[in-house]
Amino acid sequence: MNNDGTGEFSVAARENPTRAQRRGARPGRVTIDQVAEAAGVSTATVSRAMAGRPVRADLAERVLRTAGELGYQPNRAAQGLASGAYRTIGVVVPDLENPYFSGVLKRITLSAAGADFKTIVADANNDPDEELPLCRSLLQQVDGLVVVSPRMSSTALRELASMAPTTVLVNRVAAGVGLSTVSVDAFGAMLKICGHLVGLGHREVAYLAGPPTAWQEQQRWQAVQRAEAFGLTGLAVPAGSTVDDGSRVAEQALATGATALVAFNDLVAIGALQRLAQLGVSVPGEVSVTGSDDIPFASCVRPGLTTTAAPRAELGDATWTRLAAAMNGEPPVDVPQLEPILVIRDSTGPPPHPAPAARS
Repeated sequence: MNNDGTGEFSVAARENPTRAQRRGARPGRVTIDQVAEAAGVSTATVSRAMAGRPVRADLAERVLRTAGELGYQPNRAAQGLASGAYRTIGVVVPDLENPYFSGVLKRITLSAAGADFKTIVADANNDPDEELPLCRSLLQQVDGLVVVSPRMSSTALRELASMAPTTVLVNRVAAGVGLSTVSVDAFGAMLKICGHLVGLGHREVAYLAGPPTAWQEQQRWQAVQRAEAFGLTGLAVPAGSTVDDGSRVAEQALATGATALVAFNDLVAIGALQRLAQLGVSVPGEVSVTGSDDIPFASCVRPGLTTTAAPRAELGDATWTRLAAAMNGEPPVDVPQLEPILVIRDSTGPPPHPAPAARS
């Protein structure tokens, strides 16, 4: 073999069949070393040619032809280490059991696949302390990150921005962290719910509060408080984000004497509906119930759940657009918040007169 400084093998070596060439058709995974030996080039040249990086035209043609003959499939992770591009994005969500996050994830995945990117998903299991470590782990194998409804602190977000500027936040607005954000107007969505209840005649509601660190929770509770300006008083009842949370606090919320239960999300609302049915409380005859997000189950429960719908298709598309821009080196921007839609179903109606007595 002659090494002329380019890393290529001599013509003589190419003209004599090697062991790799003779066993090229052997079943099993073909390695980059076998392709390099069969093509008479270095492994570095194979890596560059397969990744589409600059290689002399005749060498690139030889590598691609040989790889095809041998049935070589490049290791995506190894290509990423060599070229800095994995053609993969990572997505971190708070809770995959929540259909809302699954819907957003599906749209992002489809957009990524359309651009020949694969998607790796990580679930934080409703633990804000798990989000940043999951992001760190994914950064070892992805080109960009999408973090959906992150509950980590602003300090953690700034740390993430320093490690991974090619990150987009979904449904989290955090000023000064240096990351692109895409979100639905959670404040405006809750104001629509409150306005609907006021129009029906409600004046006191119990708000089944979500996780305190969630940006959407903060926005929704602020909207309930702002609704006092048009005659609606809200009392917060700590709940959470799951069906079990809604079921657990339903009696406590009912005991406030409120004529409507306004839940942090649809899952909490569905849990409350379940418990109210067990108690024999009529919805909306004795108390109205609302949710947020319009997950598929919201129209299937009885009564159908009044809620707000996020434009998930627009949210996913806008997220991919910003992520692609970030991976191309464009500076971060905040996409204008998307407009939610009020979806009125049978779980809301006029308040009873007089208001129902508190359950013991």
